[in-house]
Amino acid sequence: MKKIWNNKYLIFILFFSVIWAVLFFSAPVSAEPLTIPPVNLQIGGETDNPQNLSTVLQIIILLTVLSLAPAIAILLTSFTRIVVVLSFLRTSLATQQMPPNQVLIGLALFLTFFVMAPTFQEVNQNALQPYLQGKIGQEEAFKKAMDPMREFMFKQTREKDLALFVKMSGIKRPHNFNDIPNYVLIPSFVISELKTAFQIGFIIFIPFLVIDMVVASALMSMGMMMLPPMMISLPFKILLFILVDGWNLVIQSLIMSFK
Repeated sequence: MKKIWNNKYLIFILFFSVIWAVLFFSAPVSAEPLTIPPVNLQIGGETDNPQNLSTVLQIIILLTVLSLAPAIAILLTSFTRIVVVLSFLRTSLATQQMPPNQVLIGLALFLTFFVMAPTFQEVNQNALQPYLQGKIGQEEAFKKAMDPMREFMFKQTREKDLALFVKMSGIKRPHNFNDIPNYVLIPSFVISELKTAFQIGFIIFIPFLVIDMVVASALMSMGMMMLPPMMISLPFKILLFILVDGWNLVIQSLIMSFK
């Protein structure tokens, strides 16, 4: 008992010794003022030079465009329809993560470049190159860049979806496409793309669904109810997809749906 009491007394003394040492040695340090080194955020030299200011603004605009590039690629191009259809295809095959997400996204991205190539070329010739050469201003370049994009979106947008957002926005009844603003056109285009993608996905599902039903009926007739039908139907799905050259048919149908 005496030994336990001595141990407790020793721990008590060590504890207060540590606290006293921390307070004693940290006091002078805490009394010193905190100094912050000066930071200069100036870019390029004198800011009074209009050319330097223009360069800074161009860099800021470029960074802003790069940050919005994913949203532009997804919502203003054919990327949405393509990636949704490819996801439906993988789900109907029931191959889990085959092909991987990186492969599907990369394929959808390059198919988007292929479909949008004529539109991008028109944007480059009419808007980007004249702007870089100093022939037109920013507002005119933006308008000329949006004209081909709007033309593409109008071709793929259903009148019913367009009328829905025109009605909900409360704008006056438009007489032509030029009267429809971008904030009305873009969501109309997106839901039209989603509807088209789901229609194509439904057609893709049908043959694989038939295979699942045939395999499930065969297993039940043989009394193999404990065997998962997906395990048996998967090789037949892959075989059917290979025999009909499925990737060729799906990609061809996707690209032709934009014509």
